[in-house]
Amino acid sequence: MATYVNDLRLKEIATGDESGTWGTSTNTNLELIAEAFSYGTEASFGSDADATTTIADGATDPARSLYLKVTSGVSLTATRTLTIAPNTVSKVWIIENATTGSQSINISQGSGANVTVPNGGVKIIYTDGAGAGAAVVDALTDLSVADSLTLQGPTLTIGDATAEDTKIVFDGNAQDYYVGLDDSADDLVIGLGSTVGTTPAISVDENQFVTMPKKVTASTSANISQVAITSSSNAVAWDAQAAANAYYATTENTTFSAPTNAVEGAIISVEIAQGGTAYTVAWNTVFEFAASTAPTVTATANKTDIFSFRYNGSVWQEIGRVQNLAQT
Repeated sequence: MATYVNDLRLKEIATGDESGTWGTSTNTNLELIAEAFSYGTEASFGSDADATTTIADGATDPARSLYLKVTSGVSLTATRTLTIAPNTVSKVWIIENATTGSQSINISQGSGANVTVPNGGVKIIYTDGAGAGAAVVDALTDLSVADSLTLQGPTLTIGDATAEDTKIVFDGNAQDYYVGLDDSADDLVIGLGSTVGTTPAISVDENQFVTMPKKVTASTSANISQVAITSSSNAVAWDAQAAANAYYATTENTTFSAPTNAVEGAIISVEIAQGGTAYTVAWNTVFEFAASTAPTVTATANKTDIFSFRYNGSVWQEIGRVQNLAQT
């Protein structure tokens, strides 16, 4: 009696069987071997539920294909599992998740590990065929490329939206560098070494604030973008991080409130520009001036004053002042 206990489920003719017809079975086997190197597509999910695809014994079957495009007859509403049977088959597949419903699918064979294929994604996997405890393995885990790798598409995505750090490591002869996401802090970090958070050189947070713990050397002049701030209800709100180089055009008599996002050592400046009508400007007590005496802002139409401050952790100490400047 013929058996099919092999990884491609080919017909194995028993000794003495199929006298005069074994050529037909052999030709079929050759066709199925070729099928194992082919492209196939299968609507594996006939309903919105887990499903099993079983490679047919001795007959053509898209599940035998090297590249298997998995589709669904319905729209999936959650991640579903596709079990590949029999659980004794050890084989490599390239599996595309072309199901509808924008859901991932899990590829399983036994009680061992599964591999998740995101919707619209493709993964190279292999099954170990270990029976009831069979596992599915991502064949590209820890992939090592000996030479150049070219990405022709516009997007490279690193990570799978789970709570973990992701990074690119540059393995140098004397010094390693990394570019990574510190997931716990939600910061993009460039630093020394190979572990995210180790010796950071540049950190960018979700507010696009940049921190550089070491000195910065510029070959050309530095430019801090000017940001306009305004007065409302006779008070000027000043964000020291977002508007380090501030510009305020007077619209009413007002008082500068204590700047928000104050960081020790920060330096900020503001240009106060009077329009056709001059207004008075006062200062919150967190601003410290020489002899603890606040200056009188120039109250002349179309004139400008410029003030600079440094935060010492408690107060904003004035470090520069130029007044009564022409605007043109």
